Amino acid sequence: MSERAARRLRRAGLVRAVEPERRLRVESRAIDPLVDGEWWLASVGATTVTAPGPGVPVAVIDTGVDLTHPEFAARPETRSLNAQSVVDTLSDFHGTAVASVVGAPTNGVGMIGVYPQASLYAYDADLSGAITNTDLVQGIVGAARLGRVVINLSVGSTRPDSILEDTVLAAVRSGALIVAASGNFGANSAPTYPADLPHVLTVGATDHTGLAAPFSSASDGVDVAAPGVGISAAVPFLYTVDGYQFLNGTSFSTPIVSGAAALVWTVRSDLDSGQIFDLLRSSATDIAPRGFDPETGFGMLDIPAALVRQAPNRDSPEPNDDVRLVRPGGLFASGIPPLTSRGRTSAFVRGSVDGIEDPDDIYRVWVPPHRALVVRASNSAVRLRVWRPGTPTVAEEGAPQARDLLASRAGHVKAANASRTGAYYYADVRLGRSVGSARYQLNVRIAGPAKR
Repeated sequence: MSERAARRLRRAGLVRAVEPERRLRVESRAIDPLVDGEWWLASVGATTVTAPGPGVPVAVIDTGVDLTHPEFAARPETRSLNAQSVVDTLSDFHGTAVASVVGAPTNGVGMIGVYPQASLYAYDADLSGAITNTDLVQGIVGAARLGRVVINLSVGSTRPDSILEDTVLAAVRSGALIVAASGNFGANSAPTYPADLPHVLTVGATDHTGLAAPFSSASDGVDVAAPGVGISAAVPFLYTVDGYQFLNGTSFSTPIVSGAAALVWTVRSDLDSGQIFDLLRSSATDIAPRGFDPETGFGMLDIPAALVRQAPNRDSPEPNDDVRLVRPGGLFASGIPPLTSRGRTSAFVRGSVDGIEDPDDIYRVWVPPHRALVVRASNSAVRLRVWRPGTPTVAEEGAPQARDLLASRAGHVKAANASRTGAYYYADVRLGRSVGSARYQLNVRIAGPAKR
């Protein structure tokens, strides 16, 4: 589409956003092929657990998967979401390798994946000869239709993309868990997208010693780490005579986490995607330096720990990071139901906020005329704010913030609707200063009458 046509469509109200189409890269670094050595399975505890039958699926959005390869030709629970090709570029081995790390079966041939019984879906985003942001968006949309699904994205770009971000948020809303590679640019690297978007489980790579691999991109968005050096993987025979290679890259750390997430989610089927997200982070084994670090996040993936660790509380409906995500007619046609309404004057909700992955929780609240809104949080580490009905975004600063922000205080806030008509206001829960994450219980009630 030409820029002129795009501008005309936008003026006519027929499109919400336009982004230039750009090529993306696959996050891999090939080394010489060998024939064995799945040391990485033990590193994440996969050899000590009994994998369940197929359950929550994994969708690999990548280059094509060679469905004729011995690892996939007779594999049950293997489906394609579109046509698959492995001859489009010199990197077309990539999708087959990623899929094999997720779920190569126990069939007496070659290797096995981290979750051999996984229900596996493949989307070829490389049919044009280059993975672009358009291809990636289409793949995420197709995979998200599966509902409860782990979406593996071992691709990325250093360019932010508003349409890709909205597609990711929509997939999260539909119930998907998105797992993405941090990138292969080392410690001093630019943010990578979609990996560094909120609500994306971002994976860094470790080496044989269990420390961060030198090439693994570091950022505050990294959540967990998994082996990414010398990873055995199946590749089409066009690329090697024996159909297998040993590969380096966060591309191959990511499917280890994706397969593990599907395994844990299948066993713990009562949890939602946000709880699985938090569970994989909280159960990870810490890697030096102590505590969270931008190279390995919360630590090494630990499947046995994730299977038994106490489940985190279910979060408030996500994503609800800004006004456009909760009001009807924003990114989602129906928005998120309000906490209070004309017939309901109080509400209670549990939630959590995280400085990187979930920075704000926004709630719509109906406040009748000449009444007051009272909001209390159980955790004084969070700051509460109340915004006027017409607020476009809680990211406002300066004069717009002075116009729209009614009240702001830690732990407890009160704001009045002094107008003659009722309206939906926005209650905003965010982290206080120097706090990385916090869980809270929120009590909302309508009091009054408001003072004039």
